[in-house]
Amino acid sequence: MSWDDFYRRRDALEAVLEHARRNPDEELPFAEARGVFGTTEDLLLALHYKWIMALTGRVGVALAEAQRDPEVRRVDSIATLAPGQTEAQAQAFASSALGASSAGPLIEGEQRLLALAAGLAEPHDTTAEITRIGATYLALVRAAPEHSAPRRGPVGLLRRLVASA
Repeated sequence: MSWDDFYRRRDALEAVLEHARRNPDEELPFAEARGVFGTTEDLLLALHYKWIMALTGRVGVALAEAQRDPEVRRVDSIATLAPGQTEAQAQAFASSALGASSAGPLIEGEQRLLALAAGLAEPHDTTAEITRIGATYLALVRAAPEHSAPRRGPVGLLRRLVASA
């Protein structure tokens, strides 16, 4: 890929994301960016890559803060960065031509990342179990009131996770 291609792809991604920010209820403008990416799937994969890089960076910062300050719980610090962005990403995939069969593994990967980072799952757990815990965790985080009182610790959340199984 040449530098010109790189900049055209970057600008197309930024245009799609800017449209999504300004018009959250509208479909993403795939037709315009398809000329640069070739297919809607390639565009969505590039958007997902950009998203996962940002999410991974924010997870790293949240984990570093939790490690530095014993008052900060991993489960809470990860919860602050998960809800809105992953929901928007999931909606973009769901409304696309990719459908659940292609987008599912990408979204499940995000769920596993968040479950492991929050300390709710361990690397030796099965992939299916980590995914289930991550999906449940995200559902709980999204359902929580925006300005709820701080959680008393992960035990209450784990009890809710077990009850939802």
